[in-house]
Amino acid sequence: MSHVEGRPRVGISRCLLGDEVRYDGGHKRDTILIATLGHLVEWVPVCPEVEAGMGTPREPIHLVVDASGVAAGAARVRLLGVESRKDWTEPMTRFSRMRVQALVDQDLDGYVLKADSPSCGLEHVRVHRHDGVDAIGRGLFAEALTRACPDLPIAEERSLTDRAFRDTFLSRILEHQRRRLTNR
Repeated sequence: MSHVEGRPRVGISRCLLGDEVRYDGGHKRDTILIATLGHLVEWVPVCPEVEAGMGTPREPIHLVVDASGVAAGAARVRLLGVESRKDWTEPMTRFSRMRVQALVDQDLDGYVLKADSPSCGLEHVRVHRHDGVDAIGRGLFAEALTRACPDLPIAEERSLTDRAFRDTFLSRILEHQRRRLTNR
């Protein structure tokens, strides 16, 4: 994808752009997000699950509490296939570290993540336990992104349906771009 001169570069979960990359082969195209921000930013699409080798369609995955797992928000978890119990923790954490570094090198000014995703959810992601489910986790890609880029404006798509929040998010993206360009 070629760089759009002057526009801030914003990472985005590919499913939100309408790419059919979800576990069921579908998408979660967010027409409001695309209509309101799409002409103002240059999207940098990422699907951690596909890019980490899971393919489409694929078995659903979820976060499972495990003391020997990796940090994901307020929980320590493993990323497992729902039926097969295949452990995707290491492939996803390794991919996330490498992909986030590549994104940093691309001068991102913001990121829009897919809410509730075990890879991209920013907050309140379901974590499965032997006695139920808690919404205390963070997706493994989102965890890597927030750790590596603590000053990057990051939001979930569902929070951007609120116009005031969306306007503030865009202002933060533009300020991030201004600071980045000034510090070159």
